[in-house]
Amino acid sequence: MNLYTRPNLNDIDHVRVEPVNARRNRQPLYAPRKKIFPKRAEGPFRRFKWVLMLLTLGTYYLAPWIRWDRGPYAPNQAILVDLASRRFFFFFIEIWPQEFYYVAGLLVMAGFGLFLLTAAVGRAWCGYACPQTVWVDLFLVVERAVEGDRNARMKLDADPFTFDKLRKRVIKHAIWLLIAIATGGAWIFYFADAPSLAASLFDGSAPAAAYATIATLTATTYVLGGLMREQTCTYMCPWPRIQGAMLDENSLVVTYNDWRGEQRSRHGKKAQGLPVGDCVDCNACVAVCPMGIDIRDGQQMECITCALCIDACGGVMDKLGKPHGLIAYATLKEYSSNMSLATDGGRTAIQPSNVRNDDGSFMPAVRNFDWRIIFRRRIVFYGVVWASIGVAMVVHLALRDRLRLNVIHDRNPQYVLESDGSIRNGYTLHVLNMVPKPRDVTITLVGLEGGTMRIPEFGRQDARSFTAHVEPDAATTLKVFVTRAPDGAEINEFLFVIEDIGQDAGQADRASYRAAFNAPGDVK
Repeated sequence: MNLYTRPNLNDIDHVRVEPVNARRNRQPLYAPRKKIFPKRAEGPFRRFKWVLMLLTLGTYYLAPWIRWDRGPYAPNQAILVDLASRRFFFFFIEIWPQEFYYVAGLLVMAGFGLFLLTAAVGRAWCGYACPQTVWVDLFLVVERAVEGDRNARMKLDADPFTFDKLRKRVIKHAIWLLIAIATGGAWIFYFADAPSLAASLFDGSAPAAAYATIATLTATTYVLGGLMREQTCTYMCPWPRIQGAMLDENSLVVTYNDWRGEQRSRHGKKAQGLPVGDCVDCNACVAVCPMGIDIRDGQQMECITCALCIDACGGVMDKLGKPHGLIAYATLKEYSSNMSLATDGGRTAIQPSNVRNDDGSFMPAVRNFDWRIIFRRRIVFYGVVWASIGVAMVVHLALRDRLRLNVIHDRNPQYVLESDGSIRNGYTLHVLNMVPKPRDVTITLVGLEGGTMRIPEFGRQDARSFTAHVEPDAATTLKVFVTRAPDGAEINEFLFVIEDIGQDAGQADRASYRAAFNAPGDVK
């Protein structure tokens, strides 16, 4: 077959579809929405999106129901944000309010993770894992199941209202509402025991905040995922505008390789003997795009790089007996090199003969994706920072203290001078037991030679050490009076030391607090 002779195109469906924001007809900053009817796509990227949708939605809806045994003194829900007791439980990890820096660390890791992902593979987050994308995909599944694929939905939308049209619309929107309600319901289960809260929701005894949260998330999920769809990404989300600053010439983005596709030819007979490219202008890439754009117009803010256009174009190339890659993930450096080759350094229009051999295969000079480009310095930097934060958090989490002590000195009076000349100071001790089991801890006075302490809760005995029982996952408050003998050394500071006596000496939790001791000469 002659290189420039088009094959039989009778098997190729040419879709009549107009992109919502074509290069030749740019819309203003905000324009009324044009309905988009995405066609179902088939291919590896679509299958990958199915898998991710199943994983993300399954995790979101089912995670609150996973149980994790922490003993009788802690909740058994694996993932729980316990607002009542101000705790965050994640399987074997328990985070207290004063340990919020772990949450801050996770947010920093999420930021660097997005930088890393964007610099490597462009807007992959938007195309595959963003909640908006995932729920829109789910809503489209329902829409196709009820109303049919693209042509059937377009016909139904144009038809006058009949009983059948009303029936389909009611079923579709009812299922959308059920999904939205389940979304809001799943969210609140992360903040309370899921089985108990579910029972109280149905019998009407749940807190008003629970019903308000479900109503709010139901409305937002239904409106954003079902009604606004692509407008949410275009007009409401700041991420498309931010990501442009994070891409470089080596970032992978979905690209129409016009150095291979141009000039387009819709009809084979008109292309006899003409230098035409591989694109047959079938519009399959536009028909499957959930954003309604034409990737052949180049990179656009609306593109979420879901790669469904790659699947659609790949199917057409199979029918034409040509290799995939007319639309593909490519870097700007790779694209620019191939475009320069096809146009003889920009001196001519695109010439297919510049990139192909006589047998139709691509010349060796045509650049293809090299996976080693992913491991460039920028990506390595992001990866090292991301991993370093994670390792530091894990190490700190493993070595953190689970027994803490806070001491407040009495302010009025700051000291008491007793009849025998001894001086007494009062303190309030807060012993924080950060494990979900009760413990016995020793409270010891270190320093302040000749000094003793008394804990009224334990009687009128004076000593330098006491044993106290502390509650699980709670702060135990004790009133302590420290007395310095008349002939004791004038020391202004000493230590309160607490230690868990129920553990091995080498592994015992221990905490201390340096406290001030006030005397007549110290107070002005």
